[in-house]
Amino acid sequence: MNKVILMGRLTRDPEVRYTQTNNTLVASFSLAVNRRFVRQGEERQADFINIVAWGKQGEFCSKYFKKGQQVGVIGRIQTRSWDDDQGQKHYATEVVAEEVYFADSKRDGATNGNGNFENTFGNEIAEASSEFEMSSTDDLPF
Repeated sequence: MNKVILMGRLTRDPEVRYTQTNNTLVASFSLAVNRRFVRQGEERQADFINIVAWGKQGEFCSKYFKKGQQVGVIGRIQTRSWDDDQGQKHYATEVVAEEVYFADSKRDGATNGNGNFENTFGNEIAEASSEFEMSSTDDLPF
């Protein structure tokens, strides 16, 4: 199974290009993803992960994602290699985006493209937790 879930900030605006063969849109960008732990006395480290989004996903990213925005990406890791004009082999590892989301809070001004605020991860958590709210501890059986 090859599945990646990332949340981070865009290091630059998405770059758009089109394939030569069938003119398919490809958006590429990089996410700065904070590492989970911080060593004592050091600043938090981040990994910079290259993302590519094809077709409609790429079009969405190019329209609505901007440098500094926090976003969520679900996709798969892909590796590729090629030889340059001098015959030297190059390798690239990137995440191919299958789903993309806004992850900024409403205060930070993230919109879903229709002018509506959206925080997909937070909304799912809020909806799930509201199902289990209890009005009083007197109702507990223990």
